[in-house]
Amino acid sequence: MLVDRARIFVRSGKGGDGCMSFRREKYIPKGGPNGGDGGDGGDVILVGDKSVDTLLPVTHRPHYRATRGIQGKGSQMHGANGEDCVVKVPLGTIVRLEETGELLADISQDGQRLVVAKGGKGGWGNEHFKSATNQAPRETTPGEPIEEHILNLELKLIADIGLVGLPNAGKSTLLSTISAARPKVADYPFTTLQPHLGIAELDVNRRLVVADIPGLIEGAADGAGLGHRFLKHIERTRAILHLVDVMPVDGSDPVSNYKAIRNELERYSGELAAKDEIVVLNKIDLLPPDERDSILTSIANDLKLDSVISCSGATLDGVRDVLEHCWTLTKN
Repeated sequence: MLVDRARIFVRSGKGGDGCMSFRREKYIPKGGPNGGDGGDGGDVILVGDKSVDTLLPVTHRPHYRATRGIQGKGSQMHGANGEDCVVKVPLGTIVRLEETGELLADISQDGQRLVVAKGGKGGWGNEHFKSATNQAPRETTPGEPIEEHILNLELKLIADIGLVGLPNAGKSTLLSTISAARPKVADYPFTTLQPHLGIAELDVNRRLVVADIPGLIEGAADGAGLGHRFLKHIERTRAILHLVDVMPVDGSDPVSNYKAIRNELERYSGELAAKDEIVVLNKIDLLPPDERDSILTSIANDLKLDSVISCSGATLDGVRDVLEHCWTLTKN
């Protein structure tokens, strides 16, 4: 299950207090100060992890606390530092402070670390304050206080190709054909309720990460349908694979359907609309064999396409050519 939003509470560890102590040893009448420093409190750290693909784990455990530093001891003994609390998040996670809305980071690289709550520094023991004129100091400092925040996490998937199109355009069928992903496939609108990622292997050395985005409808940029919430995921893709159903079950016009989705992309984000796009005429197995070429050519001319790229996710006809086009566009 893909969860792309989370709200978590983070608290760092308090710094340990400094210790006030004096040296006491037999036969040494004049012992000096020997109070050690307190340990530093632990940090709360978010770490990008490519093996994590959803924010679901952090929603199950929304509170993260690092441990406090230990107080210093006599004999110049430094208190132990608190343990850091490390939280793994998927690549593409945007981190914001809830109280101010400030953007803290966009975690997009594996191993990228972000300290979201800094542990308090340990306090000084009285040994720190000794001097020629103050040989028996009774002064110490407390450890620095905790730091706590409420964070809003938002996931934007990172993929080479984002599949877009109307509901029932065949996106889930194509993804299940080219990868090991198994999104739900059915003949009713809004079968796909959440994005799915799949890896398409062209050969041993060539792989494409493909994201299946829930179907868009007219008005999606304003919140209509299901796709408006997931338009953000297409922003992280390198290119768009726009599937056009050549035989819509509702009898609608494929060209009008294409233009409707393009309009929603442009209204949502000019940057998104400017991404490289591959238009694929899908479900060609439903066309009469003797009329297939003429129908595809007619649709391509109406769409003002230089060449026709077509396929059938159900029969695999043309799927290899589609993947090769995707590779050429995103990797070269």
